[in-house]
Amino acid sequence: MTRSTTREATPAPEERLRDADRSQNTILAAARDEFAEYGLGGARMDRIAERAALNKRLIYYYFEDKETLFQAVLEQSYRDIREAEQQLNLLELAPADALRRLVEFTWAYYLEHPEFLTLLNSANLHKARHLQESRKARELNSPLIEMLAGILERGRRDGTFRGGVDPMQLYISIAGLSYFYLSNNHTLSAIFGRDLLSAKARQERLTHMCDVILGYVLRN
Repeated sequence: MTRSTTREATPAPEERLRDADRSQNTILAAARDEFAEYGLGGARMDRIAERAALNKRLIYYYFEDKETLFQAVLEQSYRDIREAEQQLNLLELAPADALRRLVEFTWAYYLEHPEFLTLLNSANLHKARHLQESRKARELNSPLIEMLAGILERGRRDGTFRGGVDPMQLYISIAGLSYFYLSNNHTLSAIFGRDLLSAKARQERLTHMCDVILGYVLRN
């Protein structure tokens, strides 16, 4: 084999990095689905390997154990929603429009990504110890609160919003209004005798949430 043939047969460093990224992304997607379906306690590395169509040893090469993999899945899940929020360009909108858009986005994202809610349920079941140990998770979420603080301050300055609104508390309210409704839709639908996920009910819920959030921050 000539020297040039050897160079051609050996993957370049950039290609190896791309292969590693693809493998890790495949593992994270498979693990996300496994954890969403079975929770941390019921998830199995063998099934994750099957879902990913990869050798289990390769999973352990990138992730030390199931706990480490679960933490990585949580971090990736937060990265996905935060990146999607950045695409909204909220800072370019009028304050009230930006806040309404964030409520609408959060509602739509939770509807389209039910696995995100089930992952959060599993994380809370384990007292969020994986997030407490994750500096990445905190770094991912801090810019959102800073952006929301900027929106609130712009609204305060132009007289649209009242002052004294805590951006972190406000975001918890935005997320909580969607999260509780969707996480408990089966029990709520049963006790109230209504299909709370019908198209009409979903629209009513979104309108209610926008009214509640904007009603809280708008200056009377």
